[in-house]
Amino acid sequence: MSPNDAARAGSMNLKVLLPTEILVDKPVSKIIAEAENGEFCLLPRHIDFVAALVPGVLSFYNDDGSESFAAIDRGVLVKCGQDVTVSTYKGVTGTNMSELQTMIEERFLALDEHERKARTALARLEAGTLRGFLDLKEKFHG
Repeated sequence: MSPNDAARAGSMNLKVLLPTEILVDKPVSKIIAEAENGEFCLLPRHIDFVAALVPGVLSFYNDDGSESFAAIDRGVLVKCGQDVTVSTYKGVTGTNMSELQTMIEERFLALDEHERKARTALARLEAGTLRGFLDLKEKFHG
């Protein structure tokens, strides 16, 4: 469907992009996503904008009225005309909202906690290394 066809049909072109694949590429009539300040809804005639997304479930309504879902990690949503593009590191599609919500909690949010712990450990290691260099400097130049 070309952008002009989508505009006439009252739909948007949704693409959800992962680093290694295109997860979703289809015309949709409505998109519900979640940013830091809460959920929002996009319809075909909404103004163009950009939003930073949090880990959550992206809901979208197909042109036939059926609802589909994609669990996504943090990402960026860009709406430009009838084209809506979501770029994210991780994502998976599904039809069961509760299964996808559980997957987000287990995979994406747990990874954020693991990453936070790893960064804390790295900061401690860096601080310890710097203290060691300062001790050596005082010992030899002190």
